[in-house]
Amino acid sequence: MPVSSEPARPSAGLSRRAFLRAAGKTGVALAAAPLIVPRNALGGPGFRAPSDTVNVACVGVGGMGKVNLANMNDVAVTALCDVDLDFAAPAFETWPRATRYQDFRRMFDEMGNDIDGVVIATPDHTHAIVTLAAMQRGMHVYTQKPLTWSVWEARQLGLAAQRYDVVTQMGNQGRSAHALYDVAEHIQGGSIGEVSEAHVWTNRPIWPQGMDLPSVLKRKPENIDWDLYLGPAADMAYDPAFHPFVWRGWTPFGTGALGDIAAHSFAFVATALELGPPATVETRSSAFNGHAYPVASTTFFEFPARGERGPVRLVWYDGGFKPPRPEGLSDDEWLTANGTMYVGSRGALLHMGDIRFLPGDLAANAPPRRYDRIADESHENNWVRAIRGEENASSPFSFAAPLTETVLLGVVSLLAGNKKIHWDAENGRITNLPEANRHLRRAPRKGWELPAVDAG
Repeated sequence: MPVSSEPARPSAGLSRRAFLRAAGKTGVALAAAPLIVPRNALGGPGFRAPSDTVNVACVGVGGMGKVNLANMNDVAVTALCDVDLDFAAPAFETWPRATRYQDFRRMFDEMGNDIDGVVIATPDHTHAIVTLAAMQRGMHVYTQKPLTWSVWEARQLGLAAQRYDVVTQMGNQGRSAHALYDVAEHIQGGSIGEVSEAHVWTNRPIWPQGMDLPSVLKRKPENIDWDLYLGPAADMAYDPAFHPFVWRGWTPFGTGALGDIAAHSFAFVATALELGPPATVETRSSAFNGHAYPVASTTFFEFPARGERGPVRLVWYDGGFKPPRPEGLSDDEWLTANGTMYVGSRGALLHMGDIRFLPGDLAANAPPRRYDRIADESHENNWVRAIRGEENASSPFSFAAPLTETVLLGVVSLLAGNKKIHWDAENGRITNLPEANRHLRRAPRKGWELPAVDAG
């Protein structure tokens, strides 16, 4: 069934949200519940009952949100929300019967009973406040990566996932990719021996970074609600240098290249090496003015020994920085834009689109299968199926929130003046530089405070 804009209405008795919540919690379809009518009584094996169709809304539909919705099957797009109505126009045209909003709070107030799940694809700085508001209303959430703008916000959404009975998913699609589990099985199966370090590099930033704040006031387009765009960020005048997409390079709105891509690539490393939280983090960068992220940076994450695994150093590179080229790889092969290299006691595993071993004869190793795979590798549909109780979400906040904390500690080190920080994960604080703890969270504008979550 293609994506539609026709809402599926609840039946009498057991509410559709209660049904979907129960299905998502148990991990199985509750076919015997009175809300479900047998398909063979309605339209054969290809028919999906209205109560099986997940009603989805989206906040931030101008960019990646539109892509996420288009990738979903068997959902009804009931509502679309974006602070920039012009930027969102293509999504409005794609789903013309969906109700349109600029303010997510109004959408939740007016249509909350008709929304089962929400896709949050706003700039990083508003992820947490929209996501928590949806979870508090019992809505399942698919939040784009990085999960939050700050370390403290990630901790709060992790606690919220424990408290609220909803299906959660961060939009790091690689967690549903077969390659992630192929790599993990090779690493855990000992194909390259004991791994002591990993290197991750990217071609980001592919947007401006290192620039000064705009100095000339620009006229704001009529169809942008700039106050809503700012959300918890400090008051700043509108400028096209901030929106759309280029917001990633500005510290009030984005998290730079590290926040953008490490949420993807670190998921591979964290899965393969079962990392846990880092002990220390240190970023080194090109010139940084505090307003825009630097043009290039390298971040060193040190992870303590865990279980049978020894200590691991994970190094991140962006802006053209890369690790030394390993022997056995030509310069042309090494010019790939993005990649990960695991260094073990017997050799190396490179993931650069495909999996390659150095030396090559290590490829003959066939590790035991340890993980189930997402059959269609669709991250969005994995979330939809998890809502219906058919499978587990592949990147729930129980995984995504700690991963986001780790990634954003690299940003904290940058903001602290490129200084090494020692991280006490249990208490959520930096122990060696007390002044750096202020970078773990922001002071939001009045009315945009994110409440602390009690896990209950």
